[in-house]
Amino acid sequence: MDFGLLMFHTGAVLTLSNVGPYFYLSKVESSTEALLWNDIFLWTQLKLGIPRGTIRACVLIENILSAFEMDEILYQLKEHSLGLNCGIWDYAASIVTKFGDRSNFVLPDRNNYVNIDNHFLLSYMRLVVKVCHRRGAPATGGMAALTTASCKNEDDKKRIIDLVCKAKMKEINIGVDGFLIYDPELLPSINDIWSKYGLNQISTILHPDLNVSADDLLLIPSGAVTTAGVQRNIKIGILFIYSWLGNGKGHFMLDGAIEDSATAEISRSQIWQYIFHQTKLADATGEKNYESVCKK
Repeated sequence: MDFGLLMFHTGAVLTLSNVGPYFYLSKVESSTEALLWNDIFLWTQLKLGIPRGTIRACVLIENILSAFEMDEILYQLKEHSLGLNCGIWDYAASIVTKFGDRSNFVLPDRNNYVNIDNHFLLSYMRLVVKVCHRRGAPATGGMAALTTASCKNEDDKKRIIDLVCKAKMKEINIGVDGFLIYDPELLPSINDIWSKYGLNQISTILHPDLNVSADDLLLIPSGAVTTAGVQRNIKIGILFIYSWLGNGKGHFMLDGAIEDSATAEISRSQIWQYIFHQTKLADATGEKNYESVCKK
């Protein structure tokens, strides 16, 4: 419905202004869904008298199933494709959702183990880049959730900027052609590190011998599940619902970072998984009791 209303009211104007229409396709699980969207785009352009290929869409690879059909997804969207995007939080949450009842897929504390320094997510991002660049499509990285909004002084602000730039340099070195940031204050610094890479890296093959297997994508890191990690997940889940229903916003700030539906989803999924498996809390003494942890 959102797509139909937007196209009906603004499709022609956006086309004449040469600024779209552009879309994100989130939660796509297969190339069959991409084919359906391509059919919708073709029909819409025909009905509105818009040239074929005007509508463009970037698919978020934020589901473990779609990671195995990236070539097919790009193929099905054809001239409507704007490449692929890495949605790390939802992607990791989907692994829990699909395989969470298996003990070898228990995902440890998110803040410590769910990042591109770990093999399964590094492999995933490298594969997104490889697939896109092989077909001349852009590959974009994830969102920088840290902000300078809560910084008390210039030293704090510099620390946040340095952390974000360091994280984004990792993605640049993997080969991405862009990424998202929440805080406009970060733009000058991000533009500085991008300046020597041009508009994109599509023509640059950084890892020509890369071979990512199913085992690479499904190699869950081993690590601790802590009381603090569980309580943070609970806090994020509750605050997201409060922000959404109480304030009408789909995001909120916690400890200087933006939390949204993606982080709420992985937080919810991890809590379910830990309770399902009665995962041992690394810092708990005696018998683990998730009910008492949840009440604290």
